[in-house]
Amino acid sequence: MNGSFVSGGLTLARYLAEPVGKTGALPAMVLCHGYPSGGIDARQSAGSFPELCDRVANELGWSAMTFTFRGCATSEGDFSMQGWVDDLRAAISHIVSETQPSGIWLVGNNTGGSLALCVAADDPRVNGCALLGARADFDDWAAQPRRFLEHSREIGTIRRAGFPPSFDEWSRELRRFRPTDTAKRYAPRPLLLMHGADDDVVPTADSRVLAKAYGDGAELQIIQGAGHRLRHDPRAMAMLLGWLDRQRTLTGM
Repeated sequence: MNGSFVSGGLTLARYLAEPVGKTGALPAMVLCHGYPSGGIDARQSAGSFPELCDRVANELGWSAMTFTFRGCATSEGDFSMQGWVDDLRAAISHIVSETQPSGIWLVGNNTGGSLALCVAADDPRVNGCALLGARADFDDWAAQPRRFLEHSREIGTIRRAGFPPSFDEWSRELRRFRPTDTAKRYAPRPLLLMHGADDDVVPTADSRVLAKAYGDGAELQIIQGAGHRLRHDPRAMAMLLGWLDRQRTLTGM
């Protein structure tokens, strides 16, 4: 990470890549990591995302930023759903102030993708969203919030013994943000949904549900033979870069 910004009094680590030799307002991508899973703990979140930002900057000529949500890697704080939403809103404001972009696209993995859609629905600064293996809801977490809280402590997204100050409010937030509900409100801005056919963490049905909730015009790509970590699938990354490149053409930026 090569910098930081502040969200709700917490310092979050970020990585910003900008193309060499480009002047004027450029499109910008904000890349959001998911909730740690599959043997990855909070300290390893977004480990390979700066590399993808470099590719977007060098190959597409965009500004590209990733960051780690509160409770992950070297960012301060502890996980809460509202906190992560606030962090993404702060990240958008940060890249606006740093780069004065011509437009903003959100790319999110898993939980990061789901929250990107929730945030974008109410933020007219966002031109488009690409979601990789996104959840349609957080009902499994909300159904057993104490178990999920203990899991969060185990993987390190919650570090302080006294957190959360209100368990009831923390658990209510798990139901407050519903990607399927916000998909309709987000439309008709561009939406790319990518999902590995062999994803063993989030079923492909989640992306299908999100596409249906959005309505006509969602671009749904189920990638055969791919699992949960689409970030490491060359086909998925080629598809993502191609989609981003088309966005600039479609919007005339």
